[in-house]
Amino acid sequence: MSRRLINLNSDLKRLQDENYDVEERSGYLVMWNVPYLNSRREISRGALVSRLELATNDRTVKPTDHIVLFTGDHPCNLDGSEIEPIRHSVSVQRIDERVTVQRSFSNKPVPDGYRDYHHKMTRYAEMISNPAKAVDQDVTAQTHPVILAEEEDDSPFLYIDTASSRADIVAVSAKLKLPKIAIIGLGGTGSYVLDLVAKTSVKEIHLFDGDVLLQHNAFRAPGAASPEDLGKDSGNAPKKVEYFKDKYSKMRKGIVAHAYPLNDSNVTELEGMDFVFLCIDGGERKRHIVEKLEELSIPFIDTGMGINLSDEALHGTVRSTISTAQKRDHLRTRVGFTDDENNEYTRNIQIADLNALNAALAVIRWKKLFGFYKDYTGEHTSLYDVDGNFIHNEDIL
Repeated sequence: MSRRLINLNSDLKRLQDENYDVEERSGYLVMWNVPYLNSRREISRGALVSRLELATNDRTVKPTDHIVLFTGDHPCNLDGSEIEPIRHSVSVQRIDERVTVQRSFSNKPVPDGYRDYHHKMTRYAEMISNPAKAVDQDVTAQTHPVILAEEEDDSPFLYIDTASSRADIVAVSAKLKLPKIAIIGLGGTGSYVLDLVAKTSVKEIHLFDGDVLLQHNAFRAPGAASPEDLGKDSGNAPKKVEYFKDKYSKMRKGIVAHAYPLNDSNVTELEGMDFVFLCIDGGERKRHIVEKLEELSIPFIDTGMGINLSDEALHGTVRSTISTAQKRDHLRTRVGFTDDENNEYTRNIQIADLNALNAALAVIRWKKLFGFYKDYTGEHTSLYDVDGNFIHNEDIL
């Protein structure tokens, strides 16, 4: 278990000091080598697994979940009958490459539940192990494990992703552990794409944009930029990529800022990317990027809006179009390579909600491509009509 996590939390440190074999894995607390009797009255060992709830400073909070998971058979009494008071459900669930649980147990102390994780884990270990101890008094879950030097953590996050473990989707989330992706354009939509992708396990997120963060940008970007962030005091507005790198580096590693636009002279920097989000206006620059991505066989998604003003109201369409090795022939019928002077979006109308929606649709499609979400239709273009509130799936694979 992380030395820092142990040192910050007295309940976890107490478990280790009492020689339990405990470890944090993918947002779960695992207690290995817990003895129990199986139905043949043989002593076996399994692992108790609990969701680990942490505050923002990596300190444990009182467990709100009284359920634990288990990697072995259902523990039995001395006569071989199953221990009924702890029975909850049977369901195989893969936590990660080392931990696959087969069932869950439920036992809630009344009236106040478990005080901390030491109380929770030792209480379950006692209930499960007592029959085994009756057979062999030397059997114990306190196995005096050898504590190895801490291995390099390959997570991009600065703190543990307990959101995935709370939802029991750690193995699903791991499908997004890609080495490198790029976001081209950090305007309204691109900045929301970053906000969503930064919360996944992608190792490196490369940001490409040469513009500075101006006052109007703050009204269609996630979060809240302060006057100081906008360079009010110094008069020097920051580059968008540097501003967003600073904001999201408080949460994770691996954000790489490229404070310049991509064009035909430097588009080769996209080589080696696993996926690209293209969030810029049309033009020859976009054409060069698209052609290079196709040449490199890199999957990418292009986002766009056609928003217009009439009768003192906005109307139009939000579009996301993905290009993959399986289907690319539709792209040029969807993506424009010239600027549309009639598109109100290019004049920075404040439409943060549509930026966020455009980004969400693009990120959902990206997640479908890599198996995070089910994909029944294989649509390569999604069109959202603002005035009709319809989503159209087109360019079906």
